[in-house]
Amino acid sequence: MVAVIATLEVKEGKEAEFEAVMKDLAAKTLANETGCGLYALHRGKGERTYVVLERYVDRAALAAHSSSEHFRAAMPRLMPCLAAAPKIETLEEVT
Repeated sequence: MVAVIATLEVKEGKEAEFEAVMKDLAAKTLANETGCGLYALHRGKGERTYVVLERYVDRAALAAHSSSEHFRAAMPRLMPCLAAAPKIETLEEVT
């Protein structure tokens, strides 16, 4: 299993737009990617900090997500909402 923790800082006033795009992306990811078991948006410590928790059966499933049509379509809508580059941590499951 492969897990991803993505931390995103959103520009002030862009929270609702960001959440709407992410909710759509999460729904499409879970509906269309059999290799993805978790794709969930959380609000972090700051009011404009968000954390996406993702879990994939393997690295191939993660790569498939990154190249999926719904992911590629969401990126041009998400990037203008971000105040900084996303912080992405990829983890390999041990147990």
